[in-house]
Amino acid sequence: MNHFYIPCLQKKSQSRRKQFGQGMTEYIIVVALIAVAAIGVFRLFGDTLREQMGGLAQEMSGQSGSDQIGNAQDAADAAVSQANTKKDLSNYSTGNQK
Repeated sequence: MNHFYIPCLQKKSQSRRKQFGQGMTEYIIVVALIAVAAIGVFRLFGDTLREQMGGLAQEMSGQSGSDQIGNAQDAADAAVSQANTKKDLSNYSTGNQK
């Protein structure tokens, strides 16, 4: 009777390890997709974020941050126009540089 019970436990253990491996793989894929999306968003809006933080720092120090806020708006407009431009293989080498 013990000879039958031990192989059953081994099969259950192997099945659990496979499920754990599958879950970990799915988790890694989701994290990688989120990271790629975050990199893309920061690439488009990074200048805007930097200028906004610069304006915030200026305002907190008691100085006017209107120049940085204006630069942030310009960077946001540039990011929107860059996002709306058509990109394909014909303009790949010129359209993907900052």
